[in-house]
Amino acid sequence: MVERWTVLKILQWTADYFAGKEIDSSRLEAELLLAATLDLDRVGLYVNFDRPLNADELVAFRERVRRRAQREPIQYILGETEFWSLIFNVNPAVLVPRADTEVLVEEALARIEGSIRVLDVGTGSGVIAIALAHEKPEIQVTALDCSEPALEVARGNAQRNGVAERVTCLTGDLAALPPGPFSVVVSNPPYIPSGDWQKLMPEVRDYEPRLALDGGDDGLEAYRQLAVQARQVLVHGGWLLVEVGIGQAADVCALFKAAGLIDVGQRDDYSGIPRVVMGRTKL
Repeated sequence: MVERWTVLKILQWTADYFAGKEIDSSRLEAELLLAATLDLDRVGLYVNFDRPLNADELVAFRERVRRRAQREPIQYILGETEFWSLIFNVNPAVLVPRADTEVLVEEALARIEGSIRVLDVGTGSGVIAIALAHEKPEIQVTALDCSEPALEVARGNAQRNGVAERVTCLTGDLAALPPGPFSVVVSNPPYIPSGDWQKLMPEVRDYEPRLALDGGDDGLEAYRQLAVQARQVLVHGGWLLVEVGIGQAADVCALFKAAGLIDVGQRDDYSGIPRVVMGRTKL
């Protein structure tokens, strides 16, 4: 007799299987993968608990479960994720957006006034640039990245979220920022020390692009370059805002001050961890 897999039964089995693999939020992830497989939302799952899966659905779902059990990020498996209440395409060419980065968006928005130009350095999937453009229709944003595959994702996301005409994606890196003037420069640069790479969770270490994460021996190399380079493209009184890793805020503040930036400060994320460092050029 062929085993009958209903929505509820396969959810329960998958949640237990994921828990055994030490995957956090095992029930939620099982629901997200099954909802995507069946083209339902999570509410749709709950009103279809008794529905049996057909053979094709079982094959598709089991492949997604296999990938997640190997610790591939669920966002890559689904092909999209949410940030700033917007939906973004993601794949292994770009980092998975983190909720902590929304604090950087909040701080940048607080410093944007009028029809200004903004530069996002290391844009990846474009979430920062696109969130800013979405909230501030009057601004123009340049999204810079050294990875052309990442920029392809960013361009698609700008189109998906209706800001393609105001977000320009450019290939480039910290060695030569595009000519300004910009009123605000934002960045979530690589900040993981090279020596910490093997300590990272497998979802990050084995799947996310190292180029976007490895910050050199002490994790601060990108900040050293940004503190100097951003001053050359910012207007007088323009702001540089960056995301930092745990324990890096004080060092990055010192780098900003040494580079001649003023009004240097920091902002905690919603877990109480210093997450954003900001400073501006002299008036």
